[in-house]
Amino acid sequence: MKAIKNVQLFDFVDYKENQYLIFDDTIVHRGSMEEFPEVSKQYNINQITDGEGGLVIPALVLCHTHIYSSFARGMALPFNPKNFLEILQQLWWKLDSKLDLEMIYHSAYCSAMGYIKHGVGTVIDHHASAKDITGSLEMLKKAVVDDFGLRGMFCFESSDRFDIDLCIQENLKFHSSVEHGLYNSHFGMHASMTLSDETLGKIKEVLGDMPIHIHVAESEMDQQDCQSKYGISVIERLDKFGLLNPCSLIVHGIYLSEKEMSITAERGCYLVLNPLSNMNNGVGLPDYRKIKSRGVKCLLGNDGMSNAVANEWQALLFSMHHRYSDPLGFGLDDLQQIILNSYEYANSMLQTKLGRFDKGYQADFMLLDEQNITPIDGSNALGHLFFGYAQSLRPSHFWSGGKLKMEDYKILGDHEEKRKRSVELAKKLWKDLS
Repeated sequence: MKAIKNVQLFDFVDYKENQYLIFDDTIVHRGSMEEFPEVSKQYNINQITDGEGGLVIPALVLCHTHIYSSFARGMALPFNPKNFLEILQQLWWKLDSKLDLEMIYHSAYCSAMGYIKHGVGTVIDHHASAKDITGSLEMLKKAVVDDFGLRGMFCFESSDRFDIDLCIQENLKFHSSVEHGLYNSHFGMHASMTLSDETLGKIKEVLGDMPIHIHVAESEMDQQDCQSKYGISVIERLDKFGLLNPCSLIVHGIYLSEKEMSITAERGCYLVLNPLSNMNNGVGLPDYRKIKSRGVKCLLGNDGMSNAVANEWQALLFSMHHRYSDPLGFGLDDLQQIILNSYEYANSMLQTKLGRFDKGYQADFMLLDEQNITPIDGSNALGHLFFGYAQSLRPSHFWSGGKLKMEDYKILGDHEEKRKRSVELAKKLWKDLS
């Protein structure tokens, strides 16, 4: 049994000061420090962390990323895109064409270290690797879940750019091995513009009740392609094939019509926003007000831009203020709801309990040791988190499933050999691409 004492607790809803937690893999007891000396005698506690007044929040959920993109950091390729399709062709499709299983594993291993450093405990990944499709999802799971004890959801982004039958088999094979509480899967699909009707038909034949995970209307080109080829919008096309199962992830959704938003909500799908990636690619920003008015539940991803998600909080908040020319056009309550949605979604998919400090919830949380310079209480804790901690959210300690993964900013264990191997593999990849 373990304990953390002398902390403030904030789970994005309730704030409590001068608290302690007693936990093993799940939270066993919480309360005020006044009662800790007496209550602690009831438990066999063999590890106590003194939070020294720091803030403890739940581990975060990153709802859409591309782990394979980690090897693009610092990579220099000829790059002069005129539109979004050319960004894919000149960068990302070149990168994913050369990834092998060893590269996939090491990119995931180093990404997992980054997730811990940024307080991310559950990762939802959308993978692509033309060279090695079979076994790629197992490599991601091995690094993120098996080696580091984080939670994850993984899928392969099926596309007519690849051997589509291998894509389908990889998604189905991995789904057959899911372990509730630790990892699950979606049926991955790249985007409408790289999926033929024949391919969508093949997927429908084997999909069953699996949720899909797909980019939709990230740029206007996706909608234009769909309209010109099929005479309908992207969401209507997916719905026509019966692919919009509950809990499906519709990623980006910048150019969704109101009708598409309504269909998304009616089918029980979630829309994953990725503001930093959208701005980086120059494709636009989602219309959150309209999305919200149509009853669509939103989540937040980073589209592989980094290992963090807290910086996306501020990006979404500020970009929506800019989009609407209104500092009240998107509030902290909107951001709070999106974060709470992420725990709701993860709990549903993983069949576990994340995101609160109540008894029986998973002991996935972090310690932020920065001391406040202004008063904090239940009325302003959100403001402290979003305008203060979020700009450089780096926990000093991190637990997943009750196991300490990082202490005093240092990830436990020896990871230097694999980090060095990652550098070697990246060099090889870049050489092959050039």
